[in-house]
Amino acid sequence: MFLRRASEILKRIRLNLPTVDRLKGSSVSLQSSVIISNSRYTSGGSGAGGSRSKFIWGVVLSGQAVVLGVHCCPSLAEEASVADLANRNDGGEADVIELQRIEDGSVASNEHTVKWRIFTDKGRELFLQGKLDDAETCFSSALREAREGFGERDPHVASSCNNLAELYRVKRAFDKAEPLYLEAIRILEESFNPEDIRVGAALHNLGQFYVAQRKLEEARVCYERALKIKGRVLGYAHLDYAETMYHLGKVLYLQGNESDSNLLIQDSIRILEEGGMGESEICIRRLRYLAQIMLRSNRPSEAENLQRKILHILELVKGWESLDTVIAAEGLALTLQSLGGLIDAQELLERCLATRKFILSDDHIQVAANMLHLARIAMLKFDHIRKVELDKARDELDRATNHLDDSMRISRLVLDRFNENKGRIQSKGPPKEDERGRHIAFIILLQSIDTKVRLETAKSELQESKVKDAHPIEAERAFRECISLFKESGLRRALLNSRDVQLEYLSCLKHLLSLMTGSGESQLSRETLQELKDEIKRVEAMLSPSRKHGN
Repeated sequence: MFLRRASEILKRIRLNLPTVDRLKGSSVSLQSSVIISNSRYTSGGSGAGGSRSKFIWGVVLSGQAVVLGVHCCPSLAEEASVADLANRNDGGEADVIELQRIEDGSVASNEHTVKWRIFTDKGRELFLQGKLDDAETCFSSALREAREGFGERDPHVASSCNNLAELYRVKRAFDKAEPLYLEAIRILEESFNPEDIRVGAALHNLGQFYVAQRKLEEARVCYERALKIKGRVLGYAHLDYAETMYHLGKVLYLQGNESDSNLLIQDSIRILEEGGMGESEICIRRLRYLAQIMLRSNRPSEAENLQRKILHILELVKGWESLDTVIAAEGLALTLQSLGGLIDAQELLERCLATRKFILSDDHIQVAANMLHLARIAMLKFDHIRKVELDKARDELDRATNHLDDSMRISRLVLDRFNENKGRIQSKGPPKEDERGRHIAFIILLQSIDTKVRLETAKSELQESKVKDAHPIEAERAFRECISLFKESGLRRALLNSRDVQLEYLSCLKHLLSLMTGSGESQLSRETLQELKDEIKRVEAMLSPSRKHGN
């Protein structure tokens, strides 16, 4: 059933596609305003279902030339191409890593072919070490020697072109990479035929290259043609066919074709499950991506089903001693919260909190975030029962207060640690990981402050008129704390460099403003009100497009 639906989609999206020469000369628009996630969802590796056939671009294997192709021998799995290593550096799923010798493996040996082997091996070694400039020199030399030793249109040249193209992609030298990708595909088409599996895998690589540049229409064309080739050669239940189907589904989603995208991604997951990889990391990533689509599309019930499935798999495979399981449970809890399942959400988050304290520490920033989630659920429960069970409602507020106090304490502690370390890294600036950690801690603290103001407001509403001015008092206190945080030099730098922090800070300030207006403020409150308005204007100026582009 799924296969029939996917086949119907592929027929609708024009699988009679051009060869690479026509692709290069096509009138496809090169512009796209869609922002692509940093995460890569390329599939590969082996999962719970065992080994699989895989694709890769060539390196040197035991002195023989290898190129992109299919191989079923797991003994070759330790050899990795530049494409594989580059994709692992990008933080996504590793690309497939098995190789195939060209034809019968025999090659002509001369001075240039020997140098080609040496430069290719050395380039791969340098790439592994992160020495990209030196690796570029070696891969460029390898390409030159391949042309001299094997001939201009030999598949070894295609392999060298791809290695150098992948290096340029990592260095984001896209203008240099694209001609090499296209030349590699042309050579493979001439050496074999336009429907050869090696051409299909090369087109898949080119599609990934276009996605990295946000050229979604070009990526769609490449993935569609690659999918047609892989389906015909490998079969419609093959894992590599499912891989390209998944990538095509992602591109269609980014282009706004959500219906076809969902069907393709679902079918790619089905193929993994039927191939014995239903519990693999690859399958979990695809399920998670599909759940995110459902949440963005305001389909939380469908997202909940997918998240329950993910959690069930992780509980079986990794158990509750894994942070992956905790993160999956937290995601499910937040979805349940949005659906009104507050008790189930609270139980999951409490288990997440206990596990995080055990695996990490009591004062880890993830613990602070977990406590913030629990405080918000307690406040939602308070809203539901405040008119019918006042004592229980007060208990929920007390529970929220304790969680928020701990969340704010931990966040401040984490920020203090960053400030203590800034002297040791002042000359070169903080590492990126430290900078991201500081941003997260600052955002959690701002959100905790904002939630604390809401909580104090709720408390005041339970009291009589004797504390009717509690709203502006608590808002002013929170505003002073926000300002004091921003005036710390280390946090000011974090605020100026992170749009996420700026947006969260602005949201917090605007909420405080809404609480402070409309009440009979004192002179001090009116002065604070003006100061708050001025601060909002300053942050909005930082976020303005003209400021961003330096105009």
